[in-house]
Amino acid sequence: MLIALNKPYGVLCQFTDDRGRATLADFVGQKDVYAAGRLDHDSEGLLLLTDDGRLAHRLTDPRHKQAKTYLAQVDGTIDEAALMVLRRGVVLNDGPTLPAEATSLTEPGWLWPRDPPVRFRKAIPTSWLSLTLREGRNRQVRRMTAAVGFPTLRLIRVRIGEYALDGLAPGETRVLAD
Repeated sequence: MLIALNKPYGVLCQFTDDRGRATLADFVGQKDVYAAGRLDHDSEGLLLLTDDGRLAHRLTDPRHKQAKTYLAQVDGTIDEAALMVLRRGVVLNDGPTLPAEATSLTEPGWLWPRDPPVRFRKAIPTSWLSLTLREGRNRQVRRMTAAVGFPTLRLIRVRIGEYALDGLAPGETRVLAD
């Protein structure tokens, strides 16, 4: 079984929480599946859940270098120089990253509003970029954009390998394989 979930902002990537926070159990009724990878509670978008350990390993093990694509809204107007650094790889405190595919883009028209909304500051614009990584370190996209001077305000994963969000609304699931 393989299930795609559009994980909403503020949801934990686990099925239980002793502090009463929103979890995957609030959105996924299927039993005996687990998340193949993680998204931070303050990130949104595609999360795959499966009961197939080999598939989960293929999707998440860094040796497989599975491409993961994110849309990031960043503080400031991102420039070509920052995109070039992201494309070459960024040196983080835990070592250099692999090169990423990085392009600037306009805010997608299909994007849902976030609840709560991203903070708005009249004097500082925001911009959007698409970033595709082939590794998965803790909070990597956020750390990479901050390292090039553009902190991430909103982060949405839209693709993992061959699997894409494809119009799922926040909180919705789709069975991809039985």
